[in-house]
Amino acid sequence: MKIAIASDHAGYSLKEALIPQLKSFGYEMTDLGTDSAEKPVDYPDFAAKAAREVLEGRAEKAIVVCGSGVGACVAANKIKGIRAGLCHDTYSAHQGVEHDNVNVLCLGARIIGRSLAFEIAAAFAAARFSEEERHKRRLKKVDDLERGL
Repeated sequence: MKIAIASDHAGYSLKEALIPQLKSFGYEMTDLGTDSAEKPVDYPDFAAKAAREVLEGRAEKAIVVCGSGVGACVAANKIKGIRAGLCHDTYSAHQGVEHDNVNVLCLGARIIGRSLAFEIAAAFAAARFSEEERHKRRLKKVDDLERGL
């Protein structure tokens, strides 16, 4: 599976640590930047890059890392068709995919440590949407909200 990953400067170090970790599990990673923790950049730019990789079919899922994860999550969710979840525990990471078909994981580099981030990213990457009727029904309602219905 292909996973796009991006970060702002605050998330750079965690992004760099996640890439080899996820590669070791067999995932193909696409690094969309940023390329430095030293040069300030804006999280919406990188959240959008990652989200578009998913929408355009170049990645099945994406991970975006910023300082708290909140800004990246807000930005990614502004893009039609993206269901981003801010997850700082493994249950939310896999349950968000299984029940809500989350396709972008947002992480806060200043909130969680590397070991937990590795576990969360692995849970997110391995999870699949359940296809249960109740989850499909709820997801349709979310899609309707996105369309203004």
